[in-house]
Amino acid sequence: TGQAIKAVDEVSRTNLPTGYTYDWKGQSREELESSSSGGLLFIFLLSVVFVYFLLSALYESYLLPLAVMFSIPTGLLGVFIGIKLAGLENNIYVQVAVIMLIGLLAKNAILIVEFALQRRVAGDSLVDAAMEGAKARFRPILMTSLAFLAGLLPLLFVTGPAAMGNHSIGAAAIGGMFVGMVLGIMVVPVLFVAFQGLQERFTGPAAEIVEAGTLLEEQLKSEGSKE
Repeated sequence: TGQAIKAVDEVSRTNLPTGYTYDWKGQSREELESSSSGGLLFIFLLSVVFVYFLLSALYESYLLPLAVMFSIPTGLLGVFIGIKLAGLENNIYVQVAVIMLIGLLAKNAILIVEFALQRRVAGDSLVDAAMEGAKARFRPILMTSLAFLAGLLPLLFVTGPAAMGNHSIGAAAIGGMFVGMVLGIMVVPVLFVAFQGLQERFTGPAAEIVEAGTLLEEQLKSEGSKE
């Protein structure tokens, strides 16, 4: 579809009389609108905000989730590199890949932050906790990311009517996941040190996050012992 749109654009510029123009409707119009950088940016920001609030509830903090969120743009950089190398355009399929990558890259960052936070609660320094988190989670992140990349490779070689859509998803997801994996392992520990250190300036040393169900169980036990 993109090639047909380009062909019509070139022909209209050279053959249409002065004062005449043209417009698109239906799927072609949607493709043109979705290919703008503004559409991709809106989808990206909406997904990031949603993930941020979920992480804020998980960590009971508005600062620590930023260590996860600021690592996600590394994947967006990889998306643009992937589609550029493949000679593809930004379209709705690329945007679907971006939404998928936000969750996957956030998962990788959460693995590091979660373990680093446990080490910090256990008494390690911020730097030591971050380094331990990166070392302990390096192999799981590498294994899951490489398995994901291997599963996407067939999309790059698909032929047929839906080939371009598959190529777009494959190139965007492979580029984003590979770059996000490589840079994330180095970036996330640094972000953890920065934001966890800032968090502790306001709330004091890190304390263990206790689930609400555990607190309720302890309260019921204490009330039972008093009776």
